[in-house]
Amino acid sequence: MSVHNRSRYSRYRGGPDPLAPPVDLAEALDAVAEDVMAGYSPRHALQEFLRRGGRSREGLDDLAGRVQQRRKDLLGRHKLDGTLNEVRKLLDTAVLEERKQLARDAMMDNTDRSFREMQLQNLPRSTAAAVNELASYDWQSSTAREAYERIKDLLGREVLDQRFAGMKQALENATDEDRAAVNEMLQDLNGLLDKHRRGEDTHADFQNFMAKHGQFFPENPQSVEELIDALAQRAAAAQRMLQSMSPEQREELMSLSAQAYGSPQLMDQLGQLDDNLRSLRPGEDWTGSERFEGEEGLGLGDGTGVLQDIAELDELSEQLSQSYNGSSLDDLDLDALARQLGQDAAVTARTLAEIEKAMHDGGYLQRGADGDLRLSPQSMRRLGRALLRDTARQLSSRQGRRDTRVAGAAGEQTGSSRPWEFGDAEPWDVTRTITNAIRRTIADGGDPRSGLRLAADDIEVAETEARTQAAVVLLVDVSFSMAAQGRWVPMKRTALALHHLISTRFRGDRLQLITFGRYAQTTDIGELTALPPFQTKGTNLHHGLLLAGRFFRKHPSMQPVLLVVTDGEPTAHLLADGETWFDYPPHPETIRLTVAELDRLGRAGTQVTFFRLGDDPGLERFVQRMARRVGGRVVAPDVGDLGAAVVGEYLRAHFRGRPYGDADWAK
Repeated sequence: MSVHNRSRYSRYRGGPDPLAPPVDLAEALDAVAEDVMAGYSPRHALQEFLRRGGRSREGLDDLAGRVQQRRKDLLGRHKLDGTLNEVRKLLDTAVLEERKQLARDAMMDNTDRSFREMQLQNLPRSTAAAVNELASYDWQSSTAREAYERIKDLLGREVLDQRFAGMKQALENATDEDRAAVNEMLQDLNGLLDKHRRGEDTHADFQNFMAKHGQFFPENPQSVEELIDALAQRAAAAQRMLQSMSPEQREELMSLSAQAYGSPQLMDQLGQLDDNLRSLRPGEDWTGSERFEGEEGLGLGDGTGVLQDIAELDELSEQLSQSYNGSSLDDLDLDALARQLGQDAAVTARTLAEIEKAMHDGGYLQRGADGDLRLSPQSMRRLGRALLRDTARQLSSRQGRRDTRVAGAAGEQTGSSRPWEFGDAEPWDVTRTITNAIRRTIADGGDPRSGLRLAADDIEVAETEARTQAAVVLLVDVSFSMAAQGRWVPMKRTALALHHLISTRFRGDRLQLITFGRYAQTTDIGELTALPPFQTKGTNLHHGLLLAGRFFRKHPSMQPVLLVVTDGEPTAHLLADGETWFDYPPHPETIRLTVAELDRLGRAGTQVTFFRLGDDPGLERFVQRMARRVGGRVVAPDVGDLGAAVVGEYLRAHFRGRPYGDADWAK
């Protein structure tokens, strides 16, 4: 018995394209991370990216702008006198043809002719009044009678088109049977809605109604609630259209409506329908209005459609604003967006929604213990890797030489090898090991092509130079001047690059991040990355050095390395009771305590580098003197070169002046 696998194919019906490539999150991650480092929350940063869009992709603000422009175009292109103008033209045609007939009918009684001519001559200026006055007129011209009857037909189709989209075209040249079918549908519809309002209807009632009258509802509703939604939205738009007319236009149309199909019963049924829909959907906008300022006339049905479009555009504008509680791009009505702006807008919105979902579900954002969103470790690693690559390029261009290799493990390879001994952890020299095995096999009379068996004596390992492990403290100034002078984000980028380098390529080292403003405190890279700019005054380097010394004492076997990034002289120090003392200009006691703590670190063999930001002469003198006291260095980088300067000094401390390159450690 054979089993055949069968595939079933069907038409693609929208939604995410199954053949589309996965959404590229690189640009979104970079933008979100950059805004987070500038002080935004991850949630706000993601929202800002979605609003701005990318280099080659529209954002929510662009789509919202297109929505507003389309709304403006609709109001600026149209006016609401289309039906009145059509009725006026048909009325003028009827009157003109009737006058022609009266003039050429030689057999007509002159008194009768004069009376008819006077009646036509003295018709009211109001179109509605004139149409109503001629309702009982005995037309002598068949052409005139046909034009007048077309007025009734037009009004009937227009008032129906207001409630049921497409009726104007569907009922063109309608027969009496067609109009009777419409009347029957309205009666049954009102009966269904009355029953539903009382809570007495069943789904079978709805199914029976659709089976009988489904041709009038191209929206193909699947329940009575969907049917009511569609009808109420259209009816409310019709009411807003009437409210948007001038009082004179509104009065004319209301008066003309009585002539629709020459059937007062039709208007009674439509009035009952409106009452039912208002009762069932009171939340619809039944009283609003718009100001149309264009020249293109709209009939009742088309005008109602435009008002529906405007309502849909307003809803899209609200969705795109994402300003309400619990907002999500999943709320976007992509079908409505495609209708109003085109399929390209729907594709853009779908892509943005996929980015938002992927950022949350893909592990790039996560909730901290406080419930707030934060960049996940995965995001931090990716950002650190990118920043480290940038730093490597800066170092490479600054050094003016090609990349060289760095082991970044137990030590730096010397290029030599030696026989393996028990307990060796160095990497194998594979080439020399295989060569040794080949030589031994041939010497023993064997054929290397038949296979090799490695012996312990064949193995050679690469020689490395021992490298001291380092305990590294990065002290970063977080006083308000750092943010005010545009140094906040470069400082964070520097910390993240150094953190990524040590955590991925120099795992034997230990890194402690310490921020110092009015107080100093230890922090992890995630907290530092999300740290908002402070507005408190104070540069408490003394407290920062105290914390650095505590960290170094926890790692007594490691080489202490201190990297200090600051843009101001010390203006605060820690008191014995744990409070802080602030004074500007720097108080002598602040300077004394800061110098004393630095001297203590210097006596412990700490390698110290100050990174001076800005051109403050007082700061320049201070850091130069501080560095000389402990045999340290001062680097004064441009703010854009800060990361390369800090990473370069860290590597210099490791390799003691030997070339360190920037290829492998930046990967």
